[in-house]
Amino acid sequence: MLDNRNTILAVILSGLVLIGWQYFYNIPQMERQRAQQQIQSQLANPTPQPGAAPANSPPATTNPPAPGAAPASQQPAAATIVSRDAAIAAAPRIKIETPRVSGSISLKGGRIDDVALNQFRETVDPKSPAIVLFSPSGTAAPYYAEFGWVAAAGSTVKIPDATTQWTQEGTGSLTPTSPVTLKYDNGEGQTFRRTIAIDDRYLFTVKDDVINNGTAPVTLYPFALISRHGTPHVEGYYILHEGLVGYLGDQGLQEYGYKKIDEAKAVNFKVTNGWLGITDKYWASALLPDPAAQLQAKFSSNLVGNIHTYQTDYLQDAQTIAAGATGTANARLFAGAKEAVSVGINFPFAVGLGGYNQSLNLNHFDLLIDWGWFYFITKPMFLALDFFFHLFGNFGVAILLVTVLVKIIFFPLASKSYASMAKMKAVQPQLAALKERYPDDKMKQQQEMMEIYKKEKINPIAGCLPVALQIPVFFSLYKVLFVTIEMRHAPFFGWIKDLSAHDPTNLFNLFGALPFDPTQLPVFGHYLALGIWPIIMGITMWFQMKLNPTPPDPTQKMIFDWMPLIFTFMLAGFPAGLVIYWAWNNTLSVLQQAYIMNRNGVKVELFDNVKSTFAKKPPAEKKT
Repeated sequence: MLDNRNTILAVILSGLVLIGWQYFYNIPQMERQRAQQQIQSQLANPTPQPGAAPANSPPATTNPPAPGAAPASQQPAAATIVSRDAAIAAAPRIKIETPRVSGSISLKGGRIDDVALNQFRETVDPKSPAIVLFSPSGTAAPYYAEFGWVAAAGSTVKIPDATTQWTQEGTGSLTPTSPVTLKYDNGEGQTFRRTIAIDDRYLFTVKDDVINNGTAPVTLYPFALISRHGTPHVEGYYILHEGLVGYLGDQGLQEYGYKKIDEAKAVNFKVTNGWLGITDKYWASALLPDPAAQLQAKFSSNLVGNIHTYQTDYLQDAQTIAAGATGTANARLFAGAKEAVSVGINFPFAVGLGGYNQSLNLNHFDLLIDWGWFYFITKPMFLALDFFFHLFGNFGVAILLVTVLVKIIFFPLASKSYASMAKMKAVQPQLAALKERYPDDKMKQQQEMMEIYKKEKINPIAGCLPVALQIPVFFSLYKVLFVTIEMRHAPFFGWIKDLSAHDPTNLFNLFGALPFDPTQLPVFGHYLALGIWPIIMGITMWFQMKLNPTPPDPTQKMIFDWMPLIFTFMLAGFPAGLVIYWAWNNTLSVLQQAYIMNRNGVKVELFDNVKSTFAKKPPAEKKT
């Protein structure tokens, strides 16, 4: 029964890993390749783009027109894709200079459309280019934020739009200590002033004032939007959301991937206490209105030629500004890296990780990081790793220490489990005797066996506990390694420069001795990402298997013999941090199980089993 249970468990776990590998790795990889081909096709055959992002709502006599949309007469008939540098140089700009963010604000349209993240690079090389978040219209991938006012339906008030040329009051760059002010006079009695400030991280604060020097009141609606042109490259993993996201009041977390919003076209929300934006794996932009503000929020997708454009936006309640009075609207924009310390974590004991979520009293802004359904596991895992990282300065060391901590926490359960397994091995002779005593009476065998278990205080399913406990820890660590930017480009020791990427070494090119990359081979190349750490993991798993007696059944023996090799190839493409965890956990499990077996008087058969594996088998006797 013990052998059968172990075989069934091994087969189930192997099946789960095979399915998981196919679902989370192989299929997404093929989808990413298709997406890259689609993007390359779009860039190779650009189509005319309007000068404005998709509309917030269709024009109607009772509704305000689309925020941020330029009049049709002002929209260019066609657009030519230019380089990012050329697009930036085409309009006067105000520089953004902070330790974390650099870029510029365009005086044409008053857009925040040029943002780079200084502390994050495209590769592990610190001299590689900084990550670019926002880019202006006219480039291959426009991505920007826009703020302003929308006139009421039927109004003739001239308001600034995407083509308006603003002027800067004074001089100087935008820094954490020096806001900048933009000004526009419509020549009809209204003066528009926009004051933009930035903190020392990723938060822009935008204050729009309208000074009505005319003779009649004007009614305007404040708006804010984030627009992205072209379907971006996404990781394509089902455990990670990339696309439009927001936490919209009582309607909770809303997540729309690019394909989903393409199908829906537009989704409207009427809420308070909300935020909304667009998220990538590690970077995001989000509109953060006042929690008390009434919002008409929207996610939308629009197809222009063969180019998709995406927008998240909101429209606030109208303000009627009397003659001689001033109207004011406040907005905030997050544009940066999804650092836990900046975004904030809603979780007990998350000391020092309040971030914008707490300081701005936002509604679950911590969910900008995709912690997943099992956030109650992934968040504590991240906090533990982050704690040890700040103590030792290395996330790889933090993974090793968290693994030890998990082992200590679950030691009582594991101890009972391994003790029960040891007792079961000790009673194997009695169970074998039952089969001889009652060879044809299965019911009697079961009854007597249960009596032995009861007498010896053995739990038949206790052996599953160590594996059952390991699965959620494995998943939570995988999630943390995959989605948190803190793990991106985090080195370990030696050749591991990025714990969130797979081991860069490879057995099939003799660990770099041969000048080719076997993982680039067609069809089966991704199966060949077999580095040093996956091999170490496979060896530790093989030792763990050899800790138990060799199954008498040939089929069971074959499954257990092949399982370490199968897992080695399957996990080779996983993040190096996860493979290091698995190898270290296997090693600790072997030591723990050997200790408990020895304490319970059961022989530790590890070395005997290893020795017998390599022992020369005697030649079979010839039949006469």
